[in-house]
Amino acid sequence: MVGLDRIKHLSYVLVYLLLVCMATDGFAQEQTRSVKVLTYNVLGGRNTDGNRDLNRIAQVISTLNPDIVALQEVDRHTGRLNGIDLPAELGRLTGMDHVFGRAMKYDGGEYGEAILTKFPIVNIKNHTLPTVPVDTTGGSQEEVEPRAALAVELKFPGSESTFIFIGTHLDHLRDGRNRNIQAKGLLQIAAEYEGLPVILAGDLNSTPESEAIKTLKTYWTDAWPKNKIGGTSPRSNRRIDYILFSPKPRWKVHRIYRGVDIKKEDPTWQTLLTLASDHLPVLGELELVK
Repeated sequence: MVGLDRIKHLSYVLVYLLLVCMATDGFAQEQTRSVKVLTYNVLGGRNTDGNRDLNRIAQVISTLNPDIVALQEVDRHTGRLNGIDLPAELGRLTGMDHVFGRAMKYDGGEYGEAILTKFPIVNIKNHTLPTVPVDTTGGSQEEVEPRAALAVELKFPGSESTFIFIGTHLDHLRDGRNRNIQAKGLLQIAAEYEGLPVILAGDLNSTPESEAIKTLKTYWTDAWPKNKIGGTSPRSNRRIDYILFSPKPRWKVHRIYRGVDIKKEDPTWQTLLTLASDHLPVLGELELVK
């Protein structure tokens, strides 16, 4: 009977341990539905002092430790960056996978968007955004820079849940017509991913009260709280870099901040941010809750 009791006891212990493992695994999977998103305009990798030092940009990214990065003003094999494949090099320096989306051919290479990610990639699609010629100062028509939206479907590690991440860079000209039609183009792109949660991140060259942002907010929610202040372009002190998400009930924003909002008493960090790029990195910590 003692032997039988011992066998029963061991069975209870094994069942308990199995239940604990299952609960722990479920908790771990639930934890992986959190994501740290960074958007960063990297000035073509040229730095504000013209040094073309990608280690500076990589250091900023690694310090912030995001899961996914939307990069704008990305050079690939261009003459002005000495033929370097910027997304591949930043991927190597940060230990992240990279995807490039060409907006146009430029200077012997390519120019556009890139995404760095620690999450598994399921699908990739680069979308061309619409543009129209605009009037120049002299009244003549001028072609504008092509723009793109790079979309990847990503899987949360340890989970079957996926979501769409779109990185983009809208038109920069004072005339806002192209930004407005590109915002509408992004709505059309989002419609292709109906049923999936979508995060949009990038340099939108638009202030929060602009028509382009109002258009985007018919679908996405701005992760930046209404009462939070701070520009993302130090030169103009305007907020033009964004993290947006949809649908609203499926995401919870835990935190969002600019690079300068941390390590405020560290002059080395603050100086690095001013040298690495003419934009500030913006990091959002989000969780897929439904």
